[in-house]
Amino acid sequence: MPEALQNPFVLWFVLTVALGGLAYAFLRRELLVKAILYGSFLIACLVVVWPPYDTAERPGKIHLGLDLRGGIHLVLQVVTDDALNATIDDAVQTTRAQATSKGLSFASCQRVDTTSFALNGVEAARVKDARDILKDYFRTEWDIREPSEGNFTVRMTDPYVRLVKDRTVDEAMKTLERRVNQLGVAEPVIAKHGRSGDQILIQLPGVTDVEAAKRVIKTTAQLSLQIVEDVAPTTESLLQSTQGKVPDNMEVVQGQGDTPGQPVFYLVRKEAVITGRDLKNARAGVDQNNQPDVQFTLTPTGAEKFKRETGRNVGRRLAIVLDHSVASAPTIQSQISHEGVITGRFTAQEADELSKVLRAGALPASLKYLQQLTVGASLGKDSIRSGVLASAAAMAFITIFMLVYYRLSGVNAIVALAANLLILLGAMAYSGATLTLPGIAGVILTIGVGVDTNVLVFERIREELRNGKTVRAAITNGFERVWITILDTHATALIAAAFLFQFGTGPIKGFAVTLVWGLIANVFASYFVSKFLFEWVLGKRHVESLSI
Repeated sequence: MPEALQNPFVLWFVLTVALGGLAYAFLRRELLVKAILYGSFLIACLVVVWPPYDTAERPGKIHLGLDLRGGIHLVLQVVTDDALNATIDDAVQTTRAQATSKGLSFASCQRVDTTSFALNGVEAARVKDARDILKDYFRTEWDIREPSEGNFTVRMTDPYVRLVKDRTVDEAMKTLERRVNQLGVAEPVIAKHGRSGDQILIQLPGVTDVEAAKRVIKTTAQLSLQIVEDVAPTTESLLQSTQGKVPDNMEVVQGQGDTPGQPVFYLVRKEAVITGRDLKNARAGVDQNNQPDVQFTLTPTGAEKFKRETGRNVGRRLAIVLDHSVASAPTIQSQISHEGVITGRFTAQEADELSKVLRAGALPASLKYLQQLTVGASLGKDSIRSGVLASAAAMAFITIFMLVYYRLSGVNAIVALAANLLILLGAMAYSGATLTLPGIAGVILTIGVGVDTNVLVFERIREELRNGKTVRAAITNGFERVWITILDTHATALIAAAFLFQFGTGPIKGFAVTLVWGLIANVFASYFVSKFLFEWVLGKRHVESLSI
């Protein structure tokens, strides 16, 4: 094909002009406009859908679903309690910082459960100050109670809990979308699943390395760089200088020691120098010893913070904490600005996967696998073959039936059915809808609805002929008097399909989409195209009988 004709619009225009020339040469003038309009529309559908399947030169225009192409189907649950705990921990840190800055003494400030924290042991002379601090920072969406003098309980309200949970699921979906895009998966499905509101459905057509995809999807990838205060082989020796207690502004994080299988423990500052949110980009690379590492660059804001804090802490160790585990803890040799390196005992594949999840961002909460299904490529091919054979068998049977029962008028019905299928496939290709195995069932059902419409029209034409009407009058009356019936039946089916699409899950939605497009296409093909074919064949000549 010439390069100019590879442009879909140019190809459609050239074919439409050719059709217009043929119509002008061979058709009556009163049919000319209809022929060009109907023909150009069908040509547009053909151009949009070609090629429908993958070829060596071009990918197919019909997107195949998981059950036809193969891949993985996952249902994950977002552990929203993680986000609630993080919200409470942030509130605890805020309360501690404000109380300390105002010289307010208290016994403890800590999380009670996933939705509340307690501030206890406030000195009697400063109770009012503590009350004011809590009211200033937790005015809305929090319930502040004072069960006894100097003791406060702060609880999230129920609407705020629901808001945090919904926001966590939405953020998790956005992060998963970015991660799936990193995998290069075409036409993935990522959507909420079930009625609980915390489940996410992921379908990845064409994915073969299931375990690698699962690792990239599920890794929380919460990154933070924190200043190290001390390091020891055990927690007991690490906390010996603090009488076995972790200071309020510190935390203990485990890491891998120099000896494989031997952990070490780091006492690090809770306040991170930078986090994963400050990353601009991350990529896999190799260090000076030719070992895999992950190199990152920072946003302008993150670079400014990194430069300031590394300048203050030259000579100290900086722990690179990934998912609450220290990947490495290098010494800060000099002030660092906008670039850094994450080193550790990575393989090349692990470094590549880590760079992908860092680029996509951290998940706001951890995930649980509730369901996993793997569809092999051979099963997908078998599904396609079975669906195509079923459609072909249905079409062949209908062709034979229509030709035997309605004789030459059956050819009209077959042409209308072919136009129906062409419009249906063109609409799916143009809208980017995915064809699934239930979708193929929708195609077959569309064929049946198209035949039913033709039967209604043809039987009405037969009835008009039996009543003594001429052929032309019988055809005109047949189409006009059945038109309302066609609209009623199709409108009813469209309403049912709309409910299936609104409330159904993935496979049901695939069926509903195909059915909707098929019904709309059938109204056009079975009425307008079929009527045009009768007008074209009969012409202006006097016809005594009709082969129907």
